[in-house]
Amino acid sequence: MPNPILPLWEHIPDGEPRVFGDRVCLYGSHDNPLSGDFCDIRLKVWSAPVDDLNNWTCHGDCFHAQADADHPADVTWYENGMCYAPDVVEKDGKYYLYVYLFYGKGCVAVSDKPEGPFSLISTYQYDEKADLPKDFCNNGVFVDPGVLVDDDGKVYVYCGYEWSYVVQVDPTDMVTVLPGTYQTDIIPKEEPFTFFEACSPRKIGDTYYLIYSPRKGSRLAYATSKSPTGPFEYRGVIVDNGVDYPGGNDHGSICRIGDQWYIFYHRTTNGTVFSRQACAERITILPDGTIPQVEMTSLGFQESLNPFVATPAHHCCVIKGGGMIKYLNPLHTVVAGIRKGSVIGYKYFDFGEDHSNTSMELVMEVRGIGEAGTVRIMLDDDENGLCLGEASFAGDDALLRIKTPCVTGRHALYFVFDDPRKQLSWGGLVNRELIHVEKFVFTK
Repeated sequence: MPNPILPLWEHIPDGEPRVFGDRVCLYGSHDNPLSGDFCDIRLKVWSAPVDDLNNWTCHGDCFHAQADADHPADVTWYENGMCYAPDVVEKDGKYYLYVYLFYGKGCVAVSDKPEGPFSLISTYQYDEKADLPKDFCNNGVFVDPGVLVDDDGKVYVYCGYEWSYVVQVDPTDMVTVLPGTYQTDIIPKEEPFTFFEACSPRKIGDTYYLIYSPRKGSRLAYATSKSPTGPFEYRGVIVDNGVDYPGGNDHGSICRIGDQWYIFYHRTTNGTVFSRQACAERITILPDGTIPQVEMTSLGFQESLNPFVATPAHHCCVIKGGGMIKYLNPLHTVVAGIRKGSVIGYKYFDFGEDHSNTSMELVMEVRGIGEAGTVRIMLDDDENGLCLGEASFAGDDALLRIKTPCVTGRHALYFVFDDPRKQLSWGGLVNRELIHVEKFVFTK
């Protein structure tokens, strides 16, 4: 599946990927399409075979902070709140869900299956010997729990919002905080770390990784240590989904699926920071443990996109100068908000090899909105790349056809929009929305 990796109607941000057996499960918050809020009252699970990442299955709801028409609440002491950013780990054949309930207590639930449903064990427990702050598990302290079951059986929970901490929990009940294990600022707030939220621990070989969201930007950074409790060394940024794309928050983690490592993250839609979509990129972990920063692409689990199969516009990974992925309904999106100077881009198409054709045609399905403008097709770079062709549109045009030279090989593709009409001194025609883009395809 290209990005986004789940169907249009599904929104799973804050992704925590976990491989259990022969399937990879994606846990996360649950957003609603066309929403003005983060998250809702339920959590869901999706999974795919590790050898077929284009075949994701929805396992439905697995936990509820409040009752809905089909499910009772899984907690009885919490009202009018949402489920935020869960994680799931396996211990002794059981699967444990850790979740933050917005402005409520953190809680732990258990299931016999990785897809749930999960039954509440307890709220987070601790005694006076644990030497914890009084607001532990409340008032935002338990934000974004990330859990590590170490090789020696010890269990660590990392959390935090604007400051981070780690505690060790009793592996016999997976809930009780062990005295003397609380440690704050596991990832510092200062440069270069600038911790904000979204703790996600992983262990690779003998190295402990903490993936997290820094204070500024729309990035996922990471730090490493030879101990689960640090000290951690800042190592850099893995993915920045604010590069040439409307930013928002980000939260995700890394996962090895088969022989390939991925970073899971999310992106925003509708010109807001809500209705977030799950995405993934291939990453490489070098022998020294570093992870080179990857670019945000359209690929997801694909190695390349096929230009001769229709590409929905929402697979774009570049949106500059105005524009957004807009939901017309939960099953239908367009790229809207396109104005003079807007750029939408896709990485990467494989055009293959062709020694018999000298030209192709790009067919673009659009929604005219009564305005006029032009679109220019650029290969590899939106400013200095090869211009493949240009077309004008006006009024209620529904289809644009652009003759292009024959292209071979693997390339990024950009659409650059312009409004050549005279701009009036009092501001007329300035910054008007020009058109909506639905999908496009190359033909020969």
